Amino acid sequence: MRRATQLFGICWLLCLLAACGESHFMTDASYRSRVEQDFQQKKALMPQGELFTILDDASLSTYEQEALEFLYAYMPLADITDYPGEFHLMNIRASQRAAEEMPWGKTIPEDLFRHFVLPVRVNNEQLDSARVVFYKELKDRVKSLSLYDAILEVNHWCHEKAVYMPSDARTSSPLATVSTAYGRCGEESTLLVAALRSVGIPARQVYTPRWAHTDDNHAWVEAWADGKWHFLGACEPEPVLDLGWFNAPASRGMLMHTKVFGRYEGKEEVMSVNPTYTEINVIDNYAPTARAKVMVKDEAGNPVPDACVEFKLYNYAEFYTVATKHTDDSGMCGLTAGKGDMLVWASKDGRFGFSKLSFGKQSELTVTLDKQSGDSFTVDIDIVPPAESANLPEVTPEQRAENDRRLAIEDSIRNAYVGKFISEEAARNFARDYKLDRDAVAKILVAARGNYRVIREFMTRLRSDNSRKGGIDLLQQISAKDLRDVRLDVLIDHMQSRVRTTNAGYFRKYVRNPRVSNEMLTPYKTFFGKVISKEDVEAYVAEPMKMVAWVAKNIQVNKECNLGAPPVFPEGVWKARLADAHSRDIFFVSMARSMGVPARIDEVTGKVQLITDDGAIDVNFEAAGQAPAQRGRLAATYTPIQSLDNPKYYSHFTISKVTPQGNLQLLSYDEGDTDMGGGVTWSSLLKEGTSLDAGDYILVTGTRLASGGVLAQMTSLNVKAGGRTETKLVMRENKDEVQVIGNFNSESLFTTLEGGNKQSLLQACGRGYFVVGILGVNQEPTNHALRDISALKTDLEKWGRKLVLLFPNQEQAGKYHAADFPDLPNTVIYGIDTEDIAQQIVKNMKLKRKDTLPIFIIADTFNRVVFVSQGYTIGLGEQLMKTVKGL
Repeated sequence: MRRATQLFGICWLLCLLAACGESHFMTDASYRSRVEQDFQQKKALMPQGELFTILDDASLSTYEQEALEFLYAYMPLADITDYPGEFHLMNIRASQRAAEEMPWGKTIPEDLFRHFVLPVRVNNEQLDSARVVFYKELKDRVKSLSLYDAILEVNHWCHEKAVYMPSDARTSSPLATVSTAYGRCGEESTLLVAALRSVGIPARQVYTPRWAHTDDNHAWVEAWADGKWHFLGACEPEPVLDLGWFNAPASRGMLMHTKVFGRYEGKEEVMSVNPTYTEINVIDNYAPTARAKVMVKDEAGNPVPDACVEFKLYNYAEFYTVATKHTDDSGMCGLTAGKGDMLVWASKDGRFGFSKLSFGKQSELTVTLDKQSGDSFTVDIDIVPPAESANLPEVTPEQRAENDRRLAIEDSIRNAYVGKFISEEAARNFARDYKLDRDAVAKILVAARGNYRVIREFMTRLRSDNSRKGGIDLLQQISAKDLRDVRLDVLIDHMQSRVRTTNAGYFRKYVRNPRVSNEMLTPYKTFFGKVISKEDVEAYVAEPMKMVAWVAKNIQVNKECNLGAPPVFPEGVWKARLADAHSRDIFFVSMARSMGVPARIDEVTGKVQLITDDGAIDVNFEAAGQAPAQRGRLAATYTPIQSLDNPKYYSHFTISKVTPQGNLQLLSYDEGDTDMGGGVTWSSLLKEGTSLDAGDYILVTGTRLASGGVLAQMTSLNVKAGGRTETKLVMRENKDEVQVIGNFNSESLFTTLEGGNKQSLLQACGRGYFVVGILGVNQEPTNHALRDISALKTDLEKWGRKLVLLFPNQEQAGKYHAADFPDLPNTVIYGIDTEDIAQQIVKNMKLKRKDTLPIFIIADTFNRVVFVSQGYTIGLGEQLMKTVKGL
């Protein structure tokens, strides 16, 4: 009996221990204690404690309690205020279920699960219930696969759902991306990470803030399998992992980041730690690297502790900060980066200094804070990016063929879904039936893609003549992305806007318009109408500065409370009485518009402004009132260089304001539609002069060379109140090196000669450089050009890139006889210019003879043109090869 009792006791104890082990989300007691401390600090930060009531639920298991505390301890404010506790609990339970049901669930280390499976947030997207939805679709599809193959399979599933399409900077939620069927790289990678995590696979978004060798950035995904992190291009399935079109560009990268929510203790270099996430540097996974130390000194030669040190890459014609460090007590900080050049900008208390740092060549750099407001300088800076050193995994012909077969099937699945979107004809018929503007309605409904039913339902509710006109106008005010994911209640809310201004333009843009900045659209007008008393509304309308004073007094600003997330909803700011400065600004503008008071955030300067018939009034929350802006004018002369008679903002020059702290704040002018000739240029901005706030500015110009290097120049400017500052906009040249001389859209379509299918140049040529030629069939200049190219057949075939030769039309194609030019390289692709590629080249390269053929360019899939030729040219083949060899 006693023995039986002992056995029972042992079994009971083992069961209890096992249960205890399973019940903890964090089995490390010391880590659990640290999380508890961080959670209590987060709670203490919040003036409104009821935001955490989910944790008072007595039915929560220990696992759920700890997981919730972990998430809340490191959540950005937006996730606490804008999503109920039940939402986060739902996702905890879904992740736990995946761990239990997926075959690899028990093999995932606890720390990887904690940081790379449990969190719903990937970067700064809107959150949704994608984890639950995706799990239902993917569970049976991957449960019999190895972890490695499951990662590949999930990416194939994502390719069924979405493909690449550039868009604005606001990041759609994963479900919105699926509904739309496309997204930019940040949205595609967010979708893939969410899908992988939904089936219990550790995944993280990796991004290069900016490339070093070209004006762009990119985001992709790393997923963990069998003890190692692998990378893959999101929604771009390859036969194996660690392969994507970006292998070569990534080998030239200088920094690759990923955000890890929570306190992360992995092996990677830590870039920074804040109350929300740990930012780590994974550049070592992609490129040869070197580490360098930076010493910051004052003019007396003394080390400067706690100086802000910004590591900047030249990109989009500015020196863009890709990493920020602070010096230690000895004035030192350091960074690991790819072996290329950066600009190091150090600042403290209004003083600043800068210097170029060449990683791999310099292990140490000293920057002296020798400049301040009012100092005058012009500095030439030559930037050299890292060299290419791509390492490509082996792919067999069989693997490639099978992957291509699957891609075609996935394209058909996605296209079938997209085919269910409303057509232009159906949209016009709808507009006719409801007596709406057919052109406007068709454009809006087609642009809404998978969200067209919501937009159509809104339109059906536009009954009176005034509301019809206003409703269409509202839809034209919001962004294309808004059309794809806005909710019906949001649109209805903003149609009920109060009218307190007689200026119809102000009402449309700065009252009824729901779009303030980069936030998700919400029905804030109805909310404010409920929580702000009638008496307060009347007082604020009569004296808007009272509203400024209320916000300054009642909304606490904390710069670290919402890092890594989109702006907090206006309703969330009201509930929390806490916000980052940007969310506070959106809150104020939303609050003002809800009362019919015109307000905005200026797109160029980022300043909050009240709009009156007399102009814009700057709002200063620190002074709790208006801030009269002292302004002057800035103008610049420009002497044209080859193929560049009118430099473009973001392509060739930018202007940044020097802040009181000594940092740089870019003036964000509208970049427009480059292919349509839009955007800000020297002639539209600086030729006659532009009005700016008085203060100090930095003008940056840069000539991007075909090698990826840059010939940059920085010039300080001082704009005085009421004065006019004159300067020179200088584009430096290097006549001995191939330069980027223009732009060309590599996704332009043409019709293949064989098969008659429309195809983009990117699809036909793959990533990298290519040649496009527009031929004048049987014309002597074209015949000369083709013979010159034939003479360089061996060299061009050795180069290996495609030469796309296009005929102006089908008739011209019929007159061409390939037998007349038997020695053309085997890399030639023939097609017909059905989409006006020739005219795009003429316009972008500013060719003076619109109809003269042939035209040849060398361009790449980053849309850069490095060579152009038009008309009669002797030795074209040699000119092409000279350029090719200089790349």
